[in-house]
Amino acid sequence: MHPDVEVLRATIRVPTVAERDPDLTDPAPFDQLHALLAEHFPLLHERLERVDLGEAAPRALLWRWAGTSSDRPVVLMAHQDVVPVTPDDPWTHPAFAADVVETPEGPAIWGRGTLDDKGQLVAICTAVERLLADGLTPAQDVWLSFGADEEVSGPSAPAAVDELRRRGVEPWFVLDEGGAVAGQAFPGVGAPVAVVGATEKGTTTLSLTVTGRGGHSSTPAPKGPTARLGRALWRLDQKQFPINVPGPTVDLLRRLAGHLPLPLRALLTGATRTPPGVLGRALVAAGPETAAMVRTTMVATTLSGAPAHNVIAARARAEVNLRIMPGESVASALDHVRDAVGDQQVAVDVVEANEPSPLSPTTEPEALGAFALLERTIADVFPDAIVTPYVMMAGTDSRFFCDICPRVYRFAPLRMSKEQRASIHSFDEHVHVAAWLEGVDWYVALLRSL
Repeated sequence: MHPDVEVLRATIRVPTVAERDPDLTDPAPFDQLHALLAEHFPLLHERLERVDLGEAAPRALLWRWAGTSSDRPVVLMAHQDVVPVTPDDPWTHPAFAADVVETPEGPAIWGRGTLDDKGQLVAICTAVERLLADGLTPAQDVWLSFGADEEVSGPSAPAAVDELRRRGVEPWFVLDEGGAVAGQAFPGVGAPVAVVGATEKGTTTLSLTVTGRGGHSSTPAPKGPTARLGRALWRLDQKQFPINVPGPTVDLLRRLAGHLPLPLRALLTGATRTPPGVLGRALVAAGPETAAMVRTTMVATTLSGAPAHNVIAARARAEVNLRIMPGESVASALDHVRDAVGDQQVAVDVVEANEPSPLSPTTEPEALGAFALLERTIADVFPDAIVTPYVMMAGTDSRFFCDICPRVYRFAPLRMSKEQRASIHSFDEHVHVAAWLEGVDWYVALLRSL
């Protein structure tokens, strides 16, 4: 096996799970990960400036690679932490074993974090180490920002932003996880689609709570807390958010149009002229992935009720996770949910709120064109892919960098099938060895092109 791949496997074996309460996070796996990185990337640790973020983010990693010029610095991001693995997840191969498995596409590394997000972190480090060995000095400063609590919206990224702001660093562009070289990404399109997030939805969680008398399960009263909560969730499912087709989605459709079968090609070729409602309904009909591109989404993710099977719940509660489209807001989403529920006995409260990110430019003069640089680099390494901006549906640490940079993009240079994308935050997450090595080549090409 390629030695660089063995480094990735070693990091996958380290269960760097972050908790929402930082006092509950086990620091030992993060210390082990840092030791692995120091062992396998000695030039990076020797020649880059390590910036200590102190108690604000003790496990975060922030490095500065000094370039020929400090003008137009670039920030490359990834995160060290992974989501936990539950005992009921039916992994085909153990989640933290980093087994190498033969597949029809060649060998693949199985394990939590291969796609989200140690695959990207180790690819960046491998590219930097390779270029340092070649004697490269980048044309401008390159910052590496690797948070330790992205999955729990922790303090690592805000602390890194505060430090860059304190130093007066105004990045030319920031690149984090997000899109990928996605196979089977759009119905009727055979070529992979390299989607680069030019914005991301706002990740917000609301709670729906109903309280009542409770009591013994042998004497239930009508419209109790669980029934009322169930009705509220059903009403939300019946009253989805209205269709909203932002600019990046129109651009995506225009770029894909020539690769579609004739019926859809006619509709999407004139995407800028086709009424948004028509486009939106077509995408909603095409499936959940495309439907999420054209509306704010919401889904109940946690439920709680009585403590025993023979007890009527005195308090029933659900948490509803929303991904809010650009052009909308937490306030407007809250109004929609309360209106859809239509029941004053269901308390709707905000648990966590994040507004959608600003839209980063995708058409600029060459001197400023960070998106054009990403596009060219993708075309060089993935010549079979269609490159397009899109609205990222998930949330990333990069949203915090929008405060200091107008060009924040989200792209992981990894080929991912539909099955692989579905495995993120689920079971059987894996990356193909050849795809990961391509990802390393992409970062090398990007850094050489600065």
